[in-house]
Amino acid sequence: DRPDLAGTSRLSPYLHFGCLGARQAWHAVQSWAAADSAPGTARGAEAFLRQLVWREFAHHLLFHFPGTIHAPLRPEFGDFPWRDDPDAFSVWTRGRTGFPLVDAGMRQLWATGWMHNRVRMVAASFLVKHLLLPWQKGAAWFLDTLVDADLANNTFGWQWTAGCGADAAPWFRIFNPVLQGEKFDPQGDYVRKWIPELGRLPGRWIHRPWDAPAAVLAGAGVILGKSYPRPAVDHAAARARALAALAAVRSRR
Repeated sequence: DRPDLAGTSRLSPYLHFGCLGARQAWHAVQSWAAADSAPGTARGAEAFLRQLVWREFAHHLLFHFPGTIHAPLRPEFGDFPWRDDPDAFSVWTRGRTGFPLVDAGMRQLWATGWMHNRVRMVAASFLVKHLLLPWQKGAAWFLDTLVDADLANNTFGWQWTAGCGADAAPWFRIFNPVLQGEKFDPQGDYVRKWIPELGRLPGRWIHRPWDAPAAVLAGAGVILGKSYPRPAVDHAAARARALAALAAVRSRR
């Protein structure tokens, strides 16, 4: 869960392109875990295998429900009042939302074709719940830019985030990108790597530059609205808007 650390396998592209089979990966990890008694090995192996199972579940879903590529598995979300806002979508794709963790992830994606899974979830949640833009647009962008882009996993992940798929995250679970950054990038190293214009900000303010005192911003060379954008939305207001949209859908059922 820490994008600032090298803690993931980076095997997803090899699984996607068939260089490595899921069964091969499964048995290799089980063998490694059985032979290595170091602290944390069993927990790490379990976490990896759990993600591998999710991957297989996504392929199972796509096989049995091919329409989910474009339509929500839960039909009530077919009437969801998504917004049509090309400017907001552009802000998200370019990593200019004003929320550092989201922006760092989107810039990493564009530069490398890869993004840490935790940041993928936060960035996806921001698009569908903070900006209220259709999950299909985000899914299409990820398919176009991720080197490990997999139709089944991508569809499942976006529908999970949007709350309209199988075993989906509850719609009311709306990631706070500031708290996510402070929890999973506590020193701000990940943000500093991908958003160099914030590189001199102290860790206390790196995930919420708009709250930093003017003297701190000046000392770090940050001019909000110029060198780095102000937040595209207010978190509390965006959360309330998303919950109201869901309530409207439920009232029509």
